[in-house]
Amino acid sequence: MDQIAHKFLHINGLKLHVAEIGSESSPAVIFLHGFPEIWYTWRHQMIAVANAGFRAIAPDFRGYGLSDPPAEPEKASFDDFVNDIASIIDSLAISKVFVIAKDFGTMVAYPFVLRYPQKIAGIISLNMAFMPPAAFKSHPLPEGFYVTRWREPGRAEADFSRFDVKTVVRNIYILFSQSEIPIANENEEIMDMVKPLTSLPSWLTEEDLAIYGDLYEKSGFRTALQIPYRSYMSLGYTEEVPKVEAPMMLILGEEDYALKVPGMHEYVKSGEVKKYIPNIETRYVPRGCHFVHEQFPNEVNQLILTFLHANKHLSKV
Repeated sequence: MDQIAHKFLHINGLKLHVAEIGSESSPAVIFLHGFPEIWYTWRHQMIAVANAGFRAIAPDFRGYGLSDPPAEPEKASFDDFVNDIASIIDSLAISKVFVIAKDFGTMVAYPFVLRYPQKIAGIISLNMAFMPPAAFKSHPLPEGFYVTRWREPGRAEADFSRFDVKTVVRNIYILFSQSEIPIANENEEIMDMVKPLTSLPSWLTEEDLAIYGDLYEKSGFRTALQIPYRSYMSLGYTEEVPKVEAPMMLILGEEDYALKVPGMHEYVKSGEVKKYIPNIETRYVPRGCHFVHEQFPNEVNQLILTFLHANKHLSKV
C-alpha cells in the first residue's frame, strides 16, 4: 500500500484525488469505483496490475473521498463524472486505456467508452452489465427497496443522521454483502436492517472500515446520494442500438444480490447484453458477493490479468 502514490489534479474547476501505481510508460488501467466505495476499494487490484507491468490509476469521483465536491452536489450529473474521467486521462497524457468499473462506476464507464472509443483498449465490468436505459426492463420492486428509498430527497439523510459516518458505511457494507436484495419493511429504515452487533464480512477489516469512514467523514453523502441514486444517466448517443466494439469481460459474484433484481440475470444469461457489447465474455466467481473484488481478490485479479494480457496489444496507439 505504501507504494501507491497520491496526487491531486485540477479538473473541470475542481481538485480531484487520484491514486496511482506503476510506470508511466506502461499500459494504463483506470479503475472506477461504486458506492459506498472510494479509490481504496481497488487496493488489491491496483497492486496486482502494477506488479504485472501495467499502470493502475484510481480516482475518487467528485464529491467522494478526497476529491472536491461540486459547488451544488444536488445538481451533479453522470455527465460530470464522465467528463472528469476524460479530463483525467488527458491530464495524465494517456492516449489509450483499459477501463475497469464496478457497480455504478459502469454507468460512468458506458457513456465514456461510447463517446471516446478511440481511447479504449478494453473494458472490465464488475457486478453490473453495461446497458443503455432502454435495454433492461426491470419489474417494480417494493417501496422498501434501498434504491427507491435513497431516491427520495431527505429520506436517506434522515436515516443516516442517526448514526456516525463509520457506522453508516459499516451497515451498507454488511447489507450489500448479503445475497438477498436489501428491502426494508414498511415501518423500517434501511439502516435499521442491520443489528448493532452484526459483524463485518470476514474479508473487510476494522482498519479497512476506518479508512472508508474517515474519507466519508470528509466528503459526506451529498454527492453520493445524488450520483448514482438521484440523477438520470445520459449516455449522449444517437444510434438506436449503441454498441461497444472494444473487448469486454463481465465479472459476477454468484451470490451477488444484484443478480436477483428481476430480469437482471436473464439479461446477461440470455445473451441480450451482446446486442450492445458483441465482444463480451462473462465469468462467475463462486460464493462471490457484491464486493467480489475485495472478497476474493486473488480470483478476480487472475481474471483481470488474463484479460489485460490477452488484449495488451490493443493499448498501443
